[in-house]
Amino acid sequence: MIQLYMRDGCPFCKKVERAAHEMGLIPGKDFEIINAGPKTPGRDVVIRVGGKEMVPFLIDGKISMYESDDIIDYMRGKAE
Repeated sequence: MIQLYMRDGCPFCKKVERAAHEMGLIPGKDFEIINAGPKTPGRDVVIRVGGKEMVPFLIDGKISMYESDDIIDYMRGKAE
């Protein structure tokens, strides 16, 4: 399952979440949202896997990426 690491108040995270909804993807079925706010275990994962504190961050198996537009494109490809 796709894991999306996001934090409250992040406009780029909201953009990804909105796009997923528009694609008809269902949280808990097609993707999981993980809190990556400061000082959370989710933030620790983002830093360990990606090397930056930046969100949104996607992990899908061995694939990981930053950048909301790249994440949306990836999710769109998986939804087809």
